[in-house]
Amino acid sequence: MSNTAKKVTNLGCRLNISEGNHINAMLAQDPEKYKDVMVVNSCAVTKEATRKSLQTARQLKRANPNKKLIFTGCAAQIAPDKYRNIAEIDTVIGNDKKLHLESYDDETPIVSDIFTVTETALHLLESYRFNNSRAFMQIQTGCDHRCTFCIIPYGRGNSRSVPAPDIIAQIKQLLATNVTEIVLTGVDLTSYHDAENNRNLGTLVQEILDKVPTLPRLRISSLDCIEIDDALKQAFACERLMPHLHLSLQSGDDLILKRMKRRHNRAQAIELCQNLREIRPDMVFGADIIVGFPTETDAHFEQSCAMIEQCGLTWLHVFPFSAREGTPAARMPALHGDIIRKRAKTLRNIGDEAVRAYLDSVAGQIVPILLERPIADATHHDEGNITYNGYSPHFAETVMTLNHDNMPATNNIGGTIINARITHNDGKKLYGEMVV
Repeated sequence: MSNTAKKVTNLGCRLNISEGNHINAMLAQDPEKYKDVMVVNSCAVTKEATRKSLQTARQLKRANPNKKLIFTGCAAQIAPDKYRNIAEIDTVIGNDKKLHLESYDDETPIVSDIFTVTETALHLLESYRFNNSRAFMQIQTGCDHRCTFCIIPYGRGNSRSVPAPDIIAQIKQLLATNVTEIVLTGVDLTSYHDAENNRNLGTLVQEILDKVPTLPRLRISSLDCIEIDDALKQAFACERLMPHLHLSLQSGDDLILKRMKRRHNRAQAIELCQNLREIRPDMVFGADIIVGFPTETDAHFEQSCAMIEQCGLTWLHVFPFSAREGTPAARMPALHGDIIRKRAKTLRNIGDEAVRAYLDSVAGQIVPILLERPIADATHHDEGNITYNGYSPHFAETVMTLNHDNMPATNNIGGTIINARITHNDGKKLYGEMVV
């Protein structure tokens, strides 16, 4: 959970964070009128996310009983009747209506049919900046697919994309404000389609790299592996496109993938990783994997474990299966919670080992690190050094020790890319020293 501003509390994905920025900017147009408004921008991807969203709303209202609490986001969109009857919530606003200022003047719940929304909302380009170095640019929202475990299409609607010329223009504007890395994000990013300009994600990425040659770093967030085409694969030959992809794999077993209604199989996932490494040998992959999906046996689970090595996965997001009411998977035979928790722990341990192995492999290398912020409790001015946090091209968090004599007088060099010699790691982060 993160706060984008005083009025908006976001839970969940980067898209929510970007939209939270938009909401706050709207309310800031008349600060006196909306001074007593609080907004919870909820998440519904799992039961736990929904629980935290409601818990946050209740805590905020109890701490500020005289303020108006507006509940919006995916949880509000999916189950508006549930939340309009909760005492701490004053108003419920759906995902589409939350982006319009007039919605915050109404005392009645405002939740429309999200599947009737067809516009490509240009508000997505109001990117979320992170420490003045990276910007998350939302170029797509919604999803046309219906995985049996997923509730998100009912919160986001069908897929809509922002036109390519608008994306290019926004990137150029962000570069003028010293942003160093652009991260393209969306709900189902590989479904990006700009029909008017004949662009899909692969051709869009190629166009960005071609038309914005001064962009130091372009990064792509989570992708559906089956929709990664040749244009996108070939784009990774450009060093300015970061050699890191997070794949939505979900399982390593073909039968479970079929029951999830995924559109790829195990062999296709392995082949994709091999193909991309032929184009970019230093490619590093992350992946989302669900454990304990209904009917998953020990043998099915072992296939997921084995896939980590076969695909060469490094950064894992492990999700214990969470049944979402209204999805087909919620009606399937469920596994016992103890089995799910045990498998999640096993897979996370395998993931931790994969991270350690990767970090060990980088020792002694010189790596370009995008600096983001100084680490206040780790600075040592008396020793002539200052410590910064940053990220490698492969999305490895890196702690950098810089010599004070080689830094600008302000000591504020966030957004700068500096070469670091990697000295060691702690199993989670890299540590390096500036190479002069």
